[in-house]
This record gives sequence, structure tokens and C-alpha cells, in this order.
Amino acid sequence: MTNYKNFPMVPRVIFGPGCFDQLGEILLPKRIHSEAPFIFLVDDVFEGSPLVSRIPLMFNDQIIFISADEEPKTDQVDVLVEKIKFQYGALPSGIIGIGGGTLLDLAKAVAIMLANPGKAYEYQGWDLVKKPSIYHVGIPTISGTGAEVSRTTVLLGPEKKLGINSDFTTFDQVLLDPELTKGVPKEQWFYTGMDCYIHCIESLNGTFLNAFSQSYGEKALDLCKEVYLEELQEGDARDKLMMASWHGGMSIAYSQVGVAHAMSYGLSYLLGVRHGVGNCLVFQHLEEFYPEGVALFNAMKDRHHIVLPEGICKNLTEDDFDIMIKVALSLEPLWENALGKEWRKQITPDKLRSIYQMI
Repeated sequence: MTNYKNFPMVPRVIFGPGCFDQLGEILLPKRIHSEAPFIFLVDDVFEGSPLVSRIPLMFNDQIIFISADEEPKTDQVDVLVEKIKFQYGALPSGIIGIGGGTLLDLAKAVAIMLANPGKAYEYQGWDLVKKPSIYHVGIPTISGTGAEVSRTTVLLGPEKKLGINSDFTTFDQVLLDPELTKGVPKEQWFYTGMDCYIHCIESLNGTFLNAFSQSYGEKALDLCKEVYLEELQEGDARDKLMMASWHGGMSIAYSQVGVAHAMSYGLSYLLGVRHGVGNCLVFQHLEEFYPEGVALFNAMKDRHHIVLPEGICKNLTEDDFDIMIKVALSLEPLWENALGKEWRKQITPDKLRSIYQMI
């Protein structure tokens, strides 16, 4: 008998312009007691903005502003967990992440680590978490990463960039309010949306593909094409990209990503390149693996006048390349999805070095 994955989905989700204002009534029944606060991890780009005044604070709830300029790190998670434990002495009622993929991943990781012993890096991998995380809510303010729906929280650790992949990672509640994505800078809108697009290409062309992941991936891909290649009203584009992100995240829940994500992890680990940018930098050179996907990516890039950074790897040493290659090759499920069980016959360190050297 085949053993199928029994993976978790977000049990509660609310969608619609302005639904952020329902957060207070959603959280109220989840309060343990008046001394157990909700901790809001918020992208510091919103500090002093009208959004902050709409956060439904009660009792000793706390907002912690966090910069999303760098990828989330395991030691950053550990510091936040210690700070919360020290300040309150008991578990909070829950963690609410408000921001892009970085803030959502941090919220998921902090919720896990408040309930589990040890350090965050010890849980980087697949199904290492033993105890359920505390209640946690995800509220994306940019669309594309799929972090709001996935069972992973991707972190830069001392030795690798790798997710905490577990059944306890998934959010208990997600609020999808397209109005929160207003005002996102154009390049960021493009790079984050391309994260979703590349999810879809890698999922739909992978060996793990099945009807479940295909149905979500195809819908996400169609929505990406509408958003990036057609003339849409601004509100429609926000709605559709938010749903593309959701469907793209669902697609890889039952399959996996591939070559671009594996190699992007190497760039992020060594150079701190942001995830969406890293995916694009690698993907442009992957015609051999995803010819149609790369052609469409180039059309989207040209239509929106996006110029990718160049010379990122120009001055790297051999040791630097070796580190990136080691990180990329450690992501075995991604390579197996991309190329099958015999992937090592096609992918060698020299092959990866030649691609990195073009970036």
C-alpha cells in the first residue's frame, strides 16, 4: 500500500479587503487570560503608519517591530523567544506575524520554539518538532512567498539555510486582506510575485507532481500570468496575486520546489541575497531545466522594466563557491523533485559552479 502524506492545512482563513479590522474579534476567544498577551511581530516599515493604530491591543499585548531587510535567522528566533519568556514568565496567548515572508516565517518559528526546548537550528529539517506550537496567526502584507500557507519556516542557520518543516509550523489562522499590499515598491512586488511564479514552474515540472499539487499550481500560474502580463485594475491585481500566493503555497505542500530554490538558498546563505531576488537571479539561467518557464519569466521581466542585479558572484573565492554549492546540494528533496532519484548524475559541483559564475 502507498503511504500518502497527511499534511496540515491552515484551518481558518478570512479573505477580503478590510478584513484586518476583524482581527480583534478573532483573537478574543483565543486569549488564555489577561496576563497572557498576544505578541505582534510587525515589519518595521509600518512603524508610525496608520496600520499600527488598527492593531487590536488589549491588556499587556506587545508589538515588536522587526526589520525585514535581511533573511530570518535561527539566532534571531532564539533571541525573540528568550525575550518573550523573560518578560512574561509564561507562554503568551499567541504570536501574530504581520508583514512579508520574513515576518511570517519568524512568527511561525517563534511559536514553535516557545513550545519546544533547545535552539531553533536544531529543528532545521523535516519533522523534527515534537510539541505543538502555540497559537499563531499570519497576516501577509505582500503577496507571493506562500509563507502564509506553507508547513515550513525558512531560516538562515549557523551551517545552512533550511526550513523547519513540520506539521506544527502551519498557521492556526490567516487573514488575507489585499488592501494591506497597497504601496509595495514595484521591484519588491515583482520579486515576491516571481517567488510564487517560480514555485509553480518548479512544482508543475517536478517528478513529485500529482493531481492535487497540479490543480493548485495551474491556478496559481494562471493568476500570475494575469497579474504580470495583462492589464488589470489595481484592486483586481492585488486580489489575484494574493490568491496566486495562496495557491502556489498549496501546490508545493504536496510536491516540492526545484533547481532555482535550491541554488537560491546558497546565495542567501553566503551573501544574504533576498529570497525572491535570489530565485530570479538563478532562474534566468535555467533554460536547460525550465525552457518555457524561463521564456515567460523574461517576458514578465521585460514588460515591467525590471533589471536584475549583475556581477553578484564576480569576486567570490573558490571557497565561497564551495560553500554555496554545499548548501544547494544539501537540499536533496528539491533536486529529487526537479530531476528524479538519479539527479546526482546530472547535477555536479562543477555544474552548479558554472551557473553561479553567470550570476
